[in-house]
Amino acid sequence: MPEEIQDFTKKTEVDIAYYVLQHKGATMYYKDLVLDVIEKKHKPVQSLSAAISEVYTLINMDSRFHYEGDGQWGLTEWNPPETKRHTRSSSSSSSSTSRSSAKASRRKEKLFESIQE
Repeated sequence: MPEEIQDFTKKTEVDIAYYVLQHKGATMYYKDLVLDVIEKKHKPVQSLSAAISEVYTLINMDSRFHYEGDGQWGLTEWNPPETKRHTRSSSSSSSSTSRSSAKASRRKEKLFESIQE
């Protein structure tokens, strides 16, 4: 699909990132996404690493974006909403809780590793 000509100078960085992902229709590696946003914004950049860090932080804080792992970001709307299961037995709920906290811990570790790259 040919990209329509847009004036991105008046849009925020996260709105541009949303536009980019929406039009691509697939996840993107964070650095490619951020560099695309900086290019479209035509904003003068004194320090590329600081600009990447700033845009990455804004994306990370915006609920429209979802971290997929391995440095890949997508849109939250592409993922089905999580459903919580209620169980009556205390033993299964405690093991389920420990599994979900372990999963959350692994997710945080992966996110931290991708930021360090």
